[in-house]
Amino acid sequence: MRRNCGIVILMALGLTSRAVPQNPTSVSGRVLEFETRQPLEYTNVVLFTAADSAQITGTVTTSEGRFELSGIQPGEYYLRLLFLGFEPKHVDIVLGESPENLGDILLSPTSVLLRGVVVEGERPSLTYQIDKKVIDVGQLSTTISGNAAEVLENIPSVSVDIEGNVSLRGSSNFTVLIDGRPTILDAQDVLQQIPASSIGRIELITNPSAKYDPEGTAGIINIVMAKQGRRGLGGLMTANVGLNEKYGGDFLLEYRNPGFSALFGADHNNRFFPGTDLDENSYTYQGTTTYSRTRGETRRGRLSWGLRGAVEFVPGAGNFLTLGFRHGQREYQQNSVLRHDQWSEPTLQHSINTNTIHRQRGGDFTSVNLNYLHKFNTNGHELNADLQLGFDNSDEFTISELHDGPKTLNGRRTTEAGPETEFEGKIEYVLPIREGHRFEAGYQGESELSEENTGLREYDTVSGSYQTLSQYTRKVIYDENEHAVYSLYAGEIGALGFQGGIRAEYTLRNIRLNETGEKFLVDRLDYFPTLHASYKFGKVHQLLASYTRRIDRPRGWELEPFETWTDANNVRRGNPSLIPEYIDSYEIGGQTVLGGVAVSGELYRKVTHNKIEHIRTVYAQDVTLRTMDNVGKDYSLGTEFLANFDLMKSWNVNLIGNLYHYAIEGVILGEEFSRSSFNWTARMNNSLKFGNTTQLQLNGRLHSPTVSSQGRREGYVSVDLALRQDFLDKQLSVILQVRDVFDTRKREFSSNGPGFSTYSFSDRESPVIMLTVRYSLNNFREHEDQRNGEGEGEFGGEEF
Repeated sequence: MRRNCGIVILMALGLTSRAVPQNPTSVSGRVLEFETRQPLEYTNVVLFTAADSAQITGTVTTSEGRFELSGIQPGEYYLRLLFLGFEPKHVDIVLGESPENLGDILLSPTSVLLRGVVVEGERPSLTYQIDKKVIDVGQLSTTISGNAAEVLENIPSVSVDIEGNVSLRGSSNFTVLIDGRPTILDAQDVLQQIPASSIGRIELITNPSAKYDPEGTAGIINIVMAKQGRRGLGGLMTANVGLNEKYGGDFLLEYRNPGFSALFGADHNNRFFPGTDLDENSYTYQGTTTYSRTRGETRRGRLSWGLRGAVEFVPGAGNFLTLGFRHGQREYQQNSVLRHDQWSEPTLQHSINTNTIHRQRGGDFTSVNLNYLHKFNTNGHELNADLQLGFDNSDEFTISELHDGPKTLNGRRTTEAGPETEFEGKIEYVLPIREGHRFEAGYQGESELSEENTGLREYDTVSGSYQTLSQYTRKVIYDENEHAVYSLYAGEIGALGFQGGIRAEYTLRNIRLNETGEKFLVDRLDYFPTLHASYKFGKVHQLLASYTRRIDRPRGWELEPFETWTDANNVRRGNPSLIPEYIDSYEIGGQTVLGGVAVSGELYRKVTHNKIEHIRTVYAQDVTLRTMDNVGKDYSLGTEFLANFDLMKSWNVNLIGNLYHYAIEGVILGEEFSRSSFNWTARMNNSLKFGNTTQLQLNGRLHSPTVSSQGRREGYVSVDLALRQDFLDKQLSVILQVRDVFDTRKREFSSNGPGFSTYSFSDRESPVIMLTVRYSLNNFREHEDQRNGEGEGEFGGEEF
């Protein structure tokens, strides 16, 4: 597949291919780093004629460092091998009628920066592998001062709403990995915190293999952090500033030599967005219908800071020992001042007051990671062990008050707080069987202990103070253990590539209510098969197909059989009889190059069994109750396509589209229901270059409306703009970004159910203007991991 990507790269470099003569032959080989004998993935391999140095064809190496050029007329040629940070290699060859295998070709790192040599051309921003899509974040100037969530706005399969909430193929239920490892933070929180400038690439795994945790309906988003690509000291420093309390910065320093490496980085971000909110509600309770309308100003935002570091030792040949850490703090804030108008039937007498809301959620977190990797003498034969310990304190409170001038009419204060400790260990073994074939097996175990303290206080107009309601004060203990074993086999038979695996998971979860000693136990054993296949037609045509089975387990609070106030107008009550969702996911796709246009497409189908839905009913006047139930099934059938081409030499266009039909059916509150919608998203990303140092990006996106069991979310359109200017041989970059240029991005949602109807509309500050300055020390760049080829970082994937 990466050979296809290499062809696209070489086309961008202006390489051309000649017609293939009759009775062609081929040449193949493997490219390794000279000192470590590790494969060099993405090495450019270009074939020239010896007589006149005419360019014939080219490709890039696979994750194993391998390449093959076919359809070549016998004769005298030479190969040119290029990899940034390594000395170019020249190999003379004479091809006869039989295929030629050159064996291992070794590249040596450059000792100095060759300022006299300029290599034009860039890696494509998106490449496909048998089980994932890989996005090169360095190509996306429109998000360089943002966070991981803002980067995801510009890539296939992902949508991000006005508040920064991410969904993968329409679902907010997915797993986030950092350098191939889980994070103790919530998926949405971690995507909001990681600075875009510190990300090397993002991997989308919509149908993960058996080696990955199957939790999450939509799949996995793996964030691979940027690493230094050459020896010595390297660094990356970024600072950004915008209007209305938007500023931040981060730096990353790394020292590398063959026996020791060290990394240290820090980041800080402050992002707040003023806007307006509108809510219209009607509730029928005990025969009385009450209407309310609130409208006013809201300020939402996040602030965070973090430290991360790692050291890696090479105690002996083929051994790597890594210790990493991450510590930080994040916080979400919302402050609203709203005009509240309420009336009831039959009098319709209006009561107009001021509603103030303050909501805050956040805390500190710490994680430590120890990794050991042993590589045996045979290439690809390795043993990998990892231990990770994490601590997280997450506190949340909401204060909602209704005022008549200086007088407080009523108010509620809700709290949820509690620490969490998580320990995870895994061991993985990879055994090459023969050329192109391998067997993998592993064990993963996780133990999590957390507590949740909830409370409710109401304002007493007589005493003028808040009083605790003891019936809503609880302490819940969660003790969860998961153990998994997996195995998979991958291989190639001619043009056919395949990978099959099976995973077994045992879950033991104990939820205990501290006040009464009441317990709720989950004890399950589940199996998850996976199958992936690919077939190549020539150099540029490929078919991909896969099937996976996944699971979505109920969250702990979804099983709590008691009422908890989340804010002044909402109460939740869990359901201890909930069972997990099981998801059958099918994908088939292809990619090719047609007349200079790289085209790829996928057809996917997903069926969710035991669908868990959050159901709203009326609890009291102006208050709704949210409960959970397994309502039935939902279905998604859709297609996703991408086209990448150059309108002219300096203008690249990337078109992305996703169309799918969504349907959900089952039983809610004893009544059968069925809802469906046809959903679509479209994006057009334009990149224009003016010389070697100036780049303009213009990105547009459209989102259609979509439905859920009780609601409908409206669509939107938005446009982003970025101008980048490089200085000092591209070591210094200045980027001006304008997001949502025409102020067209809104959030509009409506919901209806027994006895209630709601409508909400949010308009966030637009356009958002940011100025970013980025400096690279010693040509710091993303480092492709040459130790294992699985997308983990140079430091064994320290947890972020």
